[in-house]
Amino acid sequence: MDYSRMGGVKPGQNKPRHAEHNAKGTKKNPFGKQQDKAALLKRMKAAADKTKTED
Repeated sequence: MDYSRMGGVKPGQNKPRHAEHNAKGTKKNPFGKQQDKAALLKRMKAAADKTKTED
């Protein structure tokens, strides 16, 4: 098989078909934004309490 006759690589085949709704650098998720750790801990504790009471 003569691979030199097959042609080059087709560019742009490995890109997503759509933009993510929460992508970095968008209005909803700007660059440099820190997440609120207090809210995260509150959600984690609520989830832990929920699983603890279900057992």
